[in-house]
Amino acid sequence: QVQLVESGGGLVQAGGSLRLSCAASGRTFSRIGMGWFRQAPGKEREFVAAISFSGGSTYYADSVKGRFTISRENGKKTVWLQMNSLKPEDTGVYYCAGARSPQAVGHAYEYDSWGQGTQVTVSS
Repeated sequence: QVQLVESGGGLVQAGGSLRLSCAASGRTFSRIGMGWFRQAPGKEREFVAAISFSGGSTYYADSVKGRFTISRENGKKTVWLQMNSLKPEDTGVYYCAGARSPQAVGHAYEYDSWGQGTQVTVSS
């Protein structure tokens, strides 16, 4: 497992951009897939994006495809989520997560490390 700390959330107008960061500690970071999930008020946590251990493979939810980009730098033990063309429905708490495997995977049960989350609010 790795320890994860998210940052970069905030309030932005619709159409704007935000960049989330996830700083990891632990020796296994470079060997595991990483992902971002989000949870809106009153809704279940949902998958947003994932990246494989090397960064060579990425996977996105249909709702963010073409607007969000996930990336990582293993030397810095950091994962980013660049969010463009934000919509009010993107509002929620965004969580960084570390996978049980090296692949880019899309189900919460496939992750065993979670950050505490960062709030993203998109106003209309």
